[in-house]
Amino acid sequence: MTKRNTNLKSEPFVLRPVGKDYLWGGSRLNDDFSKQIAMEPLAETWECSTHPDGPSLVGSGRYEGRTLSEVLKENPQYLGTHPRTKGELPILIKFIDAKQDLSIQVHPDDEYARIHENGSLGKTEMWYVLDASKDASLIYGFHHDVDRETLRKSLLEGTVEKYLQKVKICKDDVFYIEAGTVHAIGAGALIAEIQESSNLTYRMYDYDRIDKNGQKRPLHLEKALQVADLKGRESPRQPMRVLKYKRGYATELLCRCRYFQVERLLINTERCRQMAVFRTESNSFQVFLCIGGCGVLFDEIGTRINFFKGDCIFVPADSVPFWIHGRAQMLVVGC
Repeated sequence: MTKRNTNLKSEPFVLRPVGKDYLWGGSRLNDDFSKQIAMEPLAETWECSTHPDGPSLVGSGRYEGRTLSEVLKENPQYLGTHPRTKGELPILIKFIDAKQDLSIQVHPDDEYARIHENGSLGKTEMWYVLDASKDASLIYGFHHDVDRETLRKSLLEGTVEKYLQKVKICKDDVFYIEAGTVHAIGAGALIAEIQESSNLTYRMYDYDRIDKNGQKRPLHLEKALQVADLKGRESPRQPMRVLKYKRGYATELLCRCRYFQVERLLINTERCRQMAVFRTESNSFQVFLCIGGCGVLFDEIGTRINFFKGDCIFVPADSVPFWIHGRAQMLVVGC
């Protein structure tokens, strides 16, 4: 049994991401977020991850240089008591730069993944649009109900796009993509993605593209057909969002589901003598992802983190109180 380091205070620490060079990526994660990752293209950065396909590193504090997976294994209390944790980080947070269209794909739910993918989690996700070109769009399910044989034939013939629902996107949009939803991020989108801790993607159609090795990327047609929701969907509408103001900051709920909760936090203490004070409760960690501006986070035991656009900070459950000063926008993710 892992020994709990209960004598240590639960102070926040910075995370450092791992990059992914998928063929559809661009350069904005380096250009706009100063990631300094030597990949071209740089399609994704996994900002908060314990997944073996891309674990984050701790970038500050006593655990600097170690993987987040190792730190949480040694300190399971950092995750909190929420049933979703079960001793492991249940979420994965990414930045995504889609210079080209992503493949048309679908993710399985937890039950299918548990049975058919060696006990893995499924993948429900949420997208927050950080920026979008004038004509950027995404694919979200089907216009009308389709049957599996019709879908199979259209995928093999390359005509599937006529059945898919395309939705124009704008900066600040939010989309909830439940497991089983056929979807794709379109070219020109810069996205923050919050998802279950899973890397299961069943690629259905990839426009016959060739990768850097001169090969077509593999498709997962049969599994995709088993998990895809084939019913027609209404075009997704943006949810009603209400800002709640406190001295020095405001919050708005973006998404609450069984897998995660996401809020947008707007910090502005430049004209306010009282700085914004926070702490996590015992039930859940929180992750603060800076999507604009900059500031400083500090606490009563000497932690001081200067953060900038693109930075990611992990706050263990039952943390010491901490203050944030500056002018910034952040996504706050927990269970």
